[in-house]
Amino acid sequence: MSLQVVTAKMAEVELKEAVVALDKVNAEKNVQTKDGEPAATSSAEEIKQHHLPPLSNTMPKDSKSAMKSTEAAQNGDTFNADGTVMEAPRTVKKQIQFADQKQEFNKRPTKIGRRSLSRSISQSSTDSYSSELMGMSNQNNAASYTDSSDDETSPRDKQQKNSKGSSDFCIKNIKQADFGRREIEIAEQEMPALMALRKRAQGEKPLAGAKIVGCTHITAQTAVLMETLAALGAQCRWAACNIYSTQNEVAAALAENSYPVFAWKGESEDDFWWCIDRCVNVEGWQPNMILDDGGDLTHWIYKKYPNMFKKIKGIVEESVTGVHRLYQLSKAGKLCVPAMNVNDSVTKQKFDNLYCCRESILDGLKRTTDVMFGGKQIVVCGYGEVGKGCCAALKAMGSIVYVTEIDPICALQACMDGFRLVKLNEVIRQVDAVITCTGNKNVVTREHLDRMKNGCIVCNMGHSNTEIDVASLRTPELTWERVRSQVDHVIWPDGKRIVLLAEGRLLNLSCSTVPTFVLSITATTQVGKTTIYQVLLAKLSRPSSICGKEAELMFQVWCLFRRADIIWVQQVASKPLG
Repeated sequence: MSLQVVTAKMAEVELKEAVVALDKVNAEKNVQTKDGEPAATSSAEEIKQHHLPPLSNTMPKDSKSAMKSTEAAQNGDTFNADGTVMEAPRTVKKQIQFADQKQEFNKRPTKIGRRSLSRSISQSSTDSYSSELMGMSNQNNAASYTDSSDDETSPRDKQQKNSKGSSDFCIKNIKQADFGRREIEIAEQEMPALMALRKRAQGEKPLAGAKIVGCTHITAQTAVLMETLAALGAQCRWAACNIYSTQNEVAAALAENSYPVFAWKGESEDDFWWCIDRCVNVEGWQPNMILDDGGDLTHWIYKKYPNMFKKIKGIVEESVTGVHRLYQLSKAGKLCVPAMNVNDSVTKQKFDNLYCCRESILDGLKRTTDVMFGGKQIVVCGYGEVGKGCCAALKAMGSIVYVTEIDPICALQACMDGFRLVKLNEVIRQVDAVITCTGNKNVVTREHLDRMKNGCIVCNMGHSNTEIDVASLRTPELTWERVRSQVDHVIWPDGKRIVLLAEGRLLNLSCSTVPTFVLSITATTQVGKTTIYQVLLAKLSRPSSICGKEAELMFQVWCLFRRADIIWVQQVASKPLG
């Protein structure tokens, strides 16, 4: 016989003895009221006077519960909120004290009132517990840099000023500046090359006279880039290139240091273009250089402010999407500004695109889905440098990885790396996740989305949100259900659902963070190429009569020659590697 059974038997015997003793006490203390009914006067103190053993000290916790349940079943009693037995109703008016609750009642409750009392006690204890939790939550919120009250108001509707009295910015909350400054300081520790470049060149001010308007992800890493450009003599105004990637505290730190920043996490499409316009359209300030990521800023100035665009002396474009748009302008003969292609530089392709995505893809997927990827079937669309990094990470996790690719060289590389090359239509019904990283548009169409299995994860690692045809999912017959931040269930009429991450936008920067050191390499390249533009182009007087072959040579998309990239790599690698 187990110890629990023996304990229960002993508890039952003691319970019976206690009940018999309690009946004797009631019989001796029986007092007639005016109406002739007996009054109940038994209490815990009277049991002690008759030398009954204190059950609470002799029984384990589980036995106490068993005793209360058995006694209640025998006497037909109900329970209080804290588990104590509530006695049968009496009409006598006498104060009764429950030892555990330590509450006094002037009148014994009726049978109906007792149930209400039990519920009210339970409710009050629940309310009390909830109040304590709310108080703890409020204290935690007070200590956090996230002010929930500010989330309800659009930054466009708020008037904010930094400590210097400047209001030339639009961010979520300027009070988060101290937290953002700490983020930037941490990033500086992991960006040794960029910090060394700042220290080396800030005395010479090679970017003096440069007025740079930028549109990139506003993170701690790009904040170090902005502050480096300023240290080298440039004036900067900045907007975000992605509505989900902005770190609000970092934007606040930049605004506190008088950088005109117009961005916050969770912008609408209208907010996105409004921020770009506020960044560009300012009285008495004419930008002469563009630092872009995706081509949105370049496109906006070209379309809305053509006269301003003609005065731009150079464009530095980071992403493959933006480079494609620049090549389109150049091919159509509409690019009247020399542009530098950062995306195809060695430092960007071989480090940022490959290694950054290899580490950040898993971080973004894990944070949003909590899915175990071992054994999952995943198709990666595109086997460029980003695709190579994603495939390597997923394969290391034990996933079965398929690859779609239209470029024959990249397709052959995928085969030689051990991945099965397929067409998307062949595997769309069976895969557990679809990841796009092509830089193209409409890679995953509505037809593909309709054929996906229930629970399939869909996300994008390319810059643009057009790789997945998300617009086709915003129809009346489909239901959107927000699960958590950046995670939506899109539900079909038959109950099938897919898991869409970041509404088809860039996964790693929208849903997680990226390795700082890798971004140091790209940022150093951007500063270097910006400096080259300023030194070589800003000092040249550009006559308006440039045309023909001269224009063809000057106004095109340039790639930095490989030797210069090698020099940058040597500068970058010399710091962390010694």
